[in-house]
Amino acid sequence: MTKKQKKMLYRILIAAVLFLAAKFIPMPMLVSTALYFAAYVTIGYDILRKAFKGIRNHQVFDENFLMAVATIGAIALAIYEKSGDYAEAVAVMLFYQIGELFQSYAVGKSRRNITALMDIRPDYANIERDGKLEQVDPDDVAVGTVITVQPGEKIPIDGEIVEGASTLNTAALTGESLPRDVMTGDEVISGCINMTGVLKVKTTKAFGESTVSKILELMENSSSHKSRSEAFISRFARVYTPAVCYSALALAILPPVINLLMGNAASWGVWVYRALTFLVISCPCALVISIPLSFFAGLGGAGHEGILIKGSNYLEALSKTKIVVFDKTGTLTQGVFEVTGVHHSPMEDHKLLEYAALAECASSHPISRSLQKACGVELDRSRVTDIEERSGRGVVAAVDGHSVAAGNGKLMDELGVKWQDCHSVGTIVHMAVDGEYAGHIVISDVVKSDARDAIAALKRAGVQKTVMLTGDIKKVADHVAQELGVDEVHAELLPGDKVARLERLLGEKGKDDCLAFVGDGINDAPVLSRADIGIAMGAMGSDAAIEAADVVLMDDDPMKIAKGIQISRKCIRIVYENIVFSLGVKLTCLLLVAIGIANMWMGIFADVGVMVLAVLNAIRALRTSKKLTKSVF
Repeated sequence: MTKKQKKMLYRILIAAVLFLAAKFIPMPMLVSTALYFAAYVTIGYDILRKAFKGIRNHQVFDENFLMAVATIGAIALAIYEKSGDYAEAVAVMLFYQIGELFQSYAVGKSRRNITALMDIRPDYANIERDGKLEQVDPDDVAVGTVITVQPGEKIPIDGEIVEGASTLNTAALTGESLPRDVMTGDEVISGCINMTGVLKVKTTKAFGESTVSKILELMENSSSHKSRSEAFISRFARVYTPAVCYSALALAILPPVINLLMGNAASWGVWVYRALTFLVISCPCALVISIPLSFFAGLGGAGHEGILIKGSNYLEALSKTKIVVFDKTGTLTQGVFEVTGVHHSPMEDHKLLEYAALAECASSHPISRSLQKACGVELDRSRVTDIEERSGRGVVAAVDGHSVAAGNGKLMDELGVKWQDCHSVGTIVHMAVDGEYAGHIVISDVVKSDARDAIAALKRAGVQKTVMLTGDIKKVADHVAQELGVDEVHAELLPGDKVARLERLLGEKGKDDCLAFVGDGINDAPVLSRADIGIAMGAMGSDAAIEAADVVLMDDDPMKIAKGIQISRKCIRIVYENIVFSLGVKLTCLLLVAIGIANMWMGIFADVGVMVLAVLNAIRALRTSKKLTKSVF
């Protein structure tokens, strides 16, 4: 509990003791009256103050005004009747404050889930000067500066490890409980905690552009985007509150006046009491509090799973997702080239890979780097001479005195080497050694291990169609789509073509359905902005994609898309439950009060009880199921 919540709890306990003493311990009326008023002031002084400020600022009709009028009226009625029983007035304030404490605790719990990410904000960066580490403000660290991260410290800025090896705790960013091993040459993102070794990191971004800053910015701006349900509740409260106040006034005045006109007793006390009870029950606290709280809890539950949603309007839209469109590279695939096969080679695979890596050692092309990585040994460049790069075809070099050629079919034709085609999908590097064909190496983008399961999970979650848009060649795109179970694929698209294709898909969906696009590259930014819901890969995605997206997956796990849809639908279901429950109970009780069946005590429990139950129901949105189930929507 916060200090404010503890203070409120103490006030509730003191007021409860005073109330119970006055109610159940025999004592002179003067003493019991004093105890009642002491309890009332203890528990209700802040409500009265807020009501007075509202009147002074011409913002009269709110829950504080309703509570103040109802309780002061109940006190006035007790004085008028000379009963000395002020229990109802005190009870209204007491139970209302108990409900407020419940609500405050629930909001705090939701906020802690969301703002747990705030703990990832680094306070300093270590820079080595004259053999000593100096702590500086991360904002003051220039791009390209080498910083030192010691065990137990947060990585303050995105960068590349230039010295050291360690294990990183990425749970705060990705929700992933397993630590990540890193070494020299690996990229690291800010917000991760260094667990074991000392790392020296060369910064690649300014602090303001680093991952941790982007995340915090997203979180800070999320509350400004309200859902249609929240907007409805705000409009409803502005109309509802003055309506019930005027209705209560009419209930207090009109029946006695009609009685007088008919020659009957006015019964002012009866009808004023009913009007006051009407006010107590009519307070829309449950609705006004529980609906935003449900969305807040939903955002917190998603944040706990490593899914950052920029606002409750996007959370609501996510629940209506029926079409999910994917980029391929970096989204469904790892976005890195790897050697996936060696075929038709008369020599051992590792030997052929060594020849290829040495021949390509002077190139920085991704294909060359993948060959060097697959070789698995440190290359001695002195073994290579006479390197000749032939544009659009490949490279020819002398390796250990042998003529080695590595390239495409055009290079083999040029050298007069008869080569064999490959049945595998990917980039094919044909090899020739001393003028003889030595086989070929297959290099391809590797499909993410959980991508197929992610597509299946989306279909179980009620997504009607999955589509893949890519700039890659059709053969590769069709192969990936078939492997993953994607319903529809469009290949060889430029960024502008992706937008045009997305426009067609938007025209095909239902009126109330939403389309989500998932991407990671800077070329995906226009499509992310155009889709109903843009979902970006946050770990390795481009800044432009993250900025344009409405939802960010912190660990680049496509399984989180179905998880996000599940969380959003659970949240919306809770919102609808609270709306129906709150309004149903309210309207029923108001009718009972108007005809004289319900009394003030029923009003208290109707008001506070409904609020507490609605808040407890809203808290359920914080809990996320590990199992992905089919949606009922």
